[in-house]
Amino acid sequence: MEVAESKSKKAGGRLCSTCNQRKAALKRPKTLEQICRECFYEVFEEEIHQVIVGNQLFKAGERIAIGASGGKDSTVLAFVLSELNRRHNYGLDLFLLSIDEGISGYRDDSLQTVKRNEIQYGLPLKIVSYKDLYGWTMDEIVKVIGLKNNCTFCGVFRRQALDRGASLLKVDKIATGHNADDIAETVLLNILRGDIASAVIAIAGIYSPNAYRGFAREFIKDLERLRPRAILDIIKSGENFRISTSTKMPEQGTCERCGYISSQKWCKACVLLEGLNRGLPKMGIVRSRGQNNERTKDMKQNKGTKNIESKQCGTLDF
Repeated sequence: MEVAESKSKKAGGRLCSTCNQRKAALKRPKTLEQICRECFYEVFEEEIHQVIVGNQLFKAGERIAIGASGGKDSTVLAFVLSELNRRHNYGLDLFLLSIDEGISGYRDDSLQTVKRNEIQYGLPLKIVSYKDLYGWTMDEIVKVIGLKNNCTFCGVFRRQALDRGASLLKVDKIATGHNADDIAETVLLNILRGDIASAVIAIAGIYSPNAYRGFAREFIKDLERLRPRAILDIIKSGENFRISTSTKMPEQGTCERCGYISSQKWCKACVLLEGLNRGLPKMGIVRSRGQNNERTKDMKQNKGTKNIESKQCGTLDF
């Protein structure tokens, strides 16, 4: 041990605070411990297991869809869940669920990673595309809407596509992977927007370099450089938020057009899709009262009529 410590000091490194044998590879912001790669993997997987068991996230026999984008977070989630399911006998049926937004040079490449994960982890893969669901790809949407408001379409369509893909797989739950940065950004964005009740995580893509979330990300990274635990502290603050009992929450219903969950007569996806199909791509984005009233009037006039050029959102057969 003394020899190992002496060699480590000569090399200018520190030993892992967990095993005291290998050289530390990183310092965990959560505990400030300096830990080696091998011990980090072990501790990381055990912490996830304890969260799953302690919060009773799953039940034996459940079918779980893992949101798989081909990125680091979802790839780690797929590996860890499949590994823990095998190691601890959770008894889960796991599936990979990917959304193809139709972004050339971006999603088509990442889907190749997902297909490799399908083979590596032995998990069935289901790919649901915007083109199949909505009749549009994101490349086509950007051509008509531009870069400024495309995130609205992509976020709304992706969330619904995940739900519809889950219905196709007949799963009980969807598991999505997010790192601490994602969660901290969402907490901060909700505060800035005055939308504390919102808990939706939006993921940026190549069409969103100037999205509002990007500014939040830069701000959080600046804070982290000054104080490593800043991200975790922001997340903790978010967990302590409480919605006032006097706050009126929207009532959940179903979209009259496609049957998807919605607090309005038409879900957001149907409103956006109607605008695209009618050559009015900003129809679902405008917020002025006059424009909204006009949109409602148009919807009433077109109710009961069938437009062969439009495609109802989520028209895959279940």
